Amino acid sequence: MDEWSQIQRASLRTPEQIASAFDLDVQQVRKVARQFKTLITPYYAGLIKTKGDPIWRQVVPDPAELFLNTGVSDPLSEDHDSPVPSIVHRYPDRLLFLVSHSCASYCRFCTRKRKVGDPTKINPRYIEDGLDYIRAHEEIRDVIVSGGDPFMLSDARLEFILTKLRAIPHLEILRIGTRVPCFLPQRITPRLVDILRKFHPLFVNVHFNHPDELTSEAHAALGRLADAGIPLGCQTVLLKGVNDDPLVMRRLMQKLLYARVRPYYIYQADYVSGTEHLRTTVEKGLEVMESLRGWTSGLAVPYYCIDAPGGGGKIPVLPKYIQSIDENQVVMRNFEGETFVYPQPKSPAPAESERKAPRRERRPSISPCQMSPAPPNG
Repeated sequence: MDEWSQIQRASLRTPEQIASAFDLDVQQVRKVARQFKTLITPYYAGLIKTKGDPIWRQVVPDPAELFLNTGVSDPLSEDHDSPVPSIVHRYPDRLLFLVSHSCASYCRFCTRKRKVGDPTKINPRYIEDGLDYIRAHEEIRDVIVSGGDPFMLSDARLEFILTKLRAIPHLEILRIGTRVPCFLPQRITPRLVDILRKFHPLFVNVHFNHPDELTSEAHAALGRLADAGIPLGCQTVLLKGVNDDPLVMRRLMQKLLYARVRPYYIYQADYVSGTEHLRTTVEKGLEVMESLRGWTSGLAVPYYCIDAPGGGGKIPVLPKYIQSIDENQVVMRNFEGETFVYPQPKSPAPAESERKAPRRERRPSISPCQMSPAPPNG
């Protein structure tokens, strides 16, 4: 048996195991487990330092999940955009292909809490229906293979699915969404990487939420993928008590780059039932973004977006750097709070000698943590 399989078999699964490991009230854990799946790999559990720390909050069941007076079970209306059970088709040229119901560990904030861990809702028998749908829709050029977690499938099963996809003539890009390099990095074996390298262009989007998750084991797993020529991106979720500190988020983005992972998205946490205790305000997200832009490499600055409730898709949210704009000039501020003016083009353009240099107003420099976040445009 592979090392990763042995680790996975030793995971904390039952309410009794979890309550014993973390000194919890077993009755409370049972109540949560009746509503939402629970599973924690021993590797990831070993990253927890203290009760309630950022690692704990992501995977340990919390009685606050039973407060169901806020949120909805399907906040992104994925079921509405599901023409067959394994497909979510929302955007014109790409879709989501759900191939695995299992995850290495179950996130307490998962947008698919209604489905993951339930083989009746994400089932292998639906995969062929999904393949038939993709074959029939020639406008699809990009498929995101997701679940659950595709890397929890066997090597043979994953290779079968990728082979079938790559044989579809109009498909250009394959993407895999996974949290395995974070939860169970031992799963990224040389054998798995040899399979993946056969299906280029193939992209892998990973999911890390805190700097402490980028261990030596995670670095090694990410390195194997990167060495196989697989571009890596990270989709991070903004979570209260996990990464809603601007300095924590900045360090996470920097450590991702060091591991050869390009920060891709920071998501505002979805409006999922039982996750109110983990959601932050959008103003907090804007404060975090202000602490990145200009204060670290542009490579370390992802998009901040809200996946709109009701199936509206991803909507970018930006700090308000434009102060005013008219036919003559654009007044804007930079990351330090200084104001700059960009002259709008004139018609006809003035002679070279008549042009004036852009005006700069200097204001006192302030740190990102002192900045008041601006509301999103629009």
